[in-house]
Amino acid sequence: MLVRLNIRNVALIESAEIELGEGLNVLSGETGAGKSVILDSINFVLGAKADRSMIRNGAADCSVTAVFRVPPESRALDELRAMDIDAEEELIVSRRYRADGRGDSKINGCPVNAGMLRRVTSHLVDVHGQSEHFYLLSEANQLALLDRAAGGPVAQAKAELSRLLAERREISAKRRALGGDDAERGRRLDILRYQTEEIDAAALTEGEEETLEAKRLFYANIEKIGRALAEASQALTEDGAAVDSLHGARRSLSEISRLDARYAALVERLEGLAAEAEDVGETVASLAEDLTFDERDAAETESRLDLIRSLKKKYGGSIAAILAYRGQIGQEYDLLSHSDEQSAALAAAAEKNDAAVYAVCRTITAARKAAADDFCARVSEQLRTLNIRSARFGAEFAEYGAEDAPRATAEGLDSMRFLFSANAGEPFKPLNKVISGGEMSRLMLAIKTCMSAGEISTYIFDEIDAGISGRTAKVVAEKFADIARGTQIIAVSHLAQIAAMADENFLISKRETAEGKTRTEIAALDAQGRKAEIVRLLGGEGSGAAATLADELLTSCAAYKEQEARKK
Repeated sequence: MLVRLNIRNVALIESAEIELGEGLNVLSGETGAGKSVILDSINFVLGAKADRSMIRNGAADCSVTAVFRVPPESRALDELRAMDIDAEEELIVSRRYRADGRGDSKINGCPVNAGMLRRVTSHLVDVHGQSEHFYLLSEANQLALLDRAAGGPVAQAKAELSRLLAERREISAKRRALGGDDAERGRRLDILRYQTEEIDAAALTEGEEETLEAKRLFYANIEKIGRALAEASQALTEDGAAVDSLHGARRSLSEISRLDARYAALVERLEGLAAEAEDVGETVASLAEDLTFDERDAAETESRLDLIRSLKKKYGGSIAAILAYRGQIGQEYDLLSHSDEQSAALAAAAEKNDAAVYAVCRTITAARKAAADDFCARVSEQLRTLNIRSARFGAEFAEYGAEDAPRATAEGLDSMRFLFSANAGEPFKPLNKVISGGEMSRLMLAIKTCMSAGEISTYIFDEIDAGISGRTAKVVAEKFADIARGTQIIAVSHLAQIAAMADENFLISKRETAEGKTRTEIAALDAQGRKAEIVRLLGGEGSGAAATLADELLTSCAAYKEQEARKK
């Protein structure tokens, strides 16, 4: 149960500490006083999404600390042990949120992330607000609720179904690796055959593209090459050009080479230069003579490069990548060509898996239907005690067959919805077609009553009494008292009957400070304050009749609780 709640800088609350008791804790106050802030604070510390609007104006951050007393068998303690966090009977959850958008959460002083926080707190508190009415109208959520009511049998069957679905995914992956069924494999073989033939026909070789690019560059610049070779040949070999000049210089120096070793050395160097120049000249001349433009070869070069570019777009960014891809698809082609036996075995395995999935789905359906019969009967009985005398609550399941097994999910094959009839002689209809706001509030309370034997030790109800009054308000208050004998309830209410039934009363009010700011305050009420609040809820402030009625309500509620306690 939630023992203590400490709130700091949340909305209009600067600082507040609430000591909550066992049984029924009722929060009341004027509309707009800040009751919703209390529930927002609880949701926040339980792990709900936060934003800057939570932080009190002018504050740098907000924080909430909740202290729980947890029974030794609670699954929340199992979660803590799995996280290597001290698991004691007193569990302290704290959460802070800063204006810069950062925050932190701790359980028993150990930092936890949002997912870890929710895993623990989901076993501690069940929050029901008016928005949960809409939750129950969704048929997917109705199935989840039924599974909670069904408990172990459905959970065990769903675990087996999850195993079979994992096996199905494995079989499907293997079949895809073999090209799927016969038709898919045939299509894949055709594609692979075309690709291998296309790549093989190209007869690609490593380094070929670079050679072709060089040849393409040559043909693109052949005129420039011819002109350069001709000019170089003239500069080297024509009369009076470089070669003749070098020979002339050599002859001149030869006449004085005997006079000094240095002159002789220059002569030798000039002889070498002249010989090299003659050789270069001959080479240039030969290149110029051999230079020809082969139009056919140039066209073939462009065509070959286009082919390589096309193959690169399809199969890889280089010839090496294309050849590597060719090796891969060759192996795949060989595998698919000889996979008939494996494919047949996988097809048989898939058929066997579908049969097993269908069988487990039927088991789940049977368990759900059995649970639905019991659960709906108990909810109907609770509705009758909540002043819907002719109420009937049921469940409708859509039929399915073995052929539907391939579409099974982790939830099975069931399509289910709850049905409701409030009046004698009226047929069952879906909830969203027939149920009123007041009836929905009582339906949710009836459901919570039927679920209250679970592990959750604290229920929170946010104005679940909306849309009811009079006799119905009295029976709802009695239902709260019934649940609260074994489960802590924290309820926000505007009804005097519920406030009178409370074991602990808290008044939420607003006041304006001397600085002109508005603050929300929370006060635990003593006997006198409790009576005054009931008078206010009755709309009779200052009325002696309202005070008398408040006394009568308090007396009758105390008598009801004492009477029910003796029955136990």
